Amino acid sequence: MRSGARVRIVLDTNVLISAVLSQQGPSHALWDHVLNARLELFVTQALLDEFADVVSRDKFAAVLARTTRTSQMLLLKLRESAELVASVPLPAPVSRDPDDDSVTTAAVAAQAAWIVTGDRDLPVLGSYEGIASEHEPTHNPACRGSGHVLPGRA
Repeated sequence: MRSGARVRIVLDTNVLISAVLSQQGPSHALWDHVLNARLELFVTQALLDEFADVVSRDKFAAVLARTTRTSQMLLLKLRESAELVASVPLPAPVSRDPDDDSVTTAAVAAQAAWIVTGDRDLPVLGSYEGIASEHEPTHNPACRGSGHVLPGRA
């Protein structure tokens, strides 16, 4: 990894939702690293659309009502904090759930070092095109602030 280079990541929607709705925990630690320019977050339009759909669901309305934030504010913050990349087609489905391939296409397009997800289907990839896929952000050195270079591209 070049000196000063940030690790390129893609966060699955479930991790993003957890990160922006909570002020603590490993997902929020990742989000904090993005906001403080220690990690470089990438999204596609499909991931933005999915985030907008999920964060505006009724089950999150009560959570947001206890704060000064709205679903629109969270989407705007995500748009400001992430780099938008165009999806690239995969030659064939790569995860057990083809709907999860939108996360993989974002990571391939971004030349990301890794994907962090709470979804158990994506980690079965292990590593695809040099991109590490990881379940549970607590396992990730970046969440613990260790400064270790992560597997995959840097």
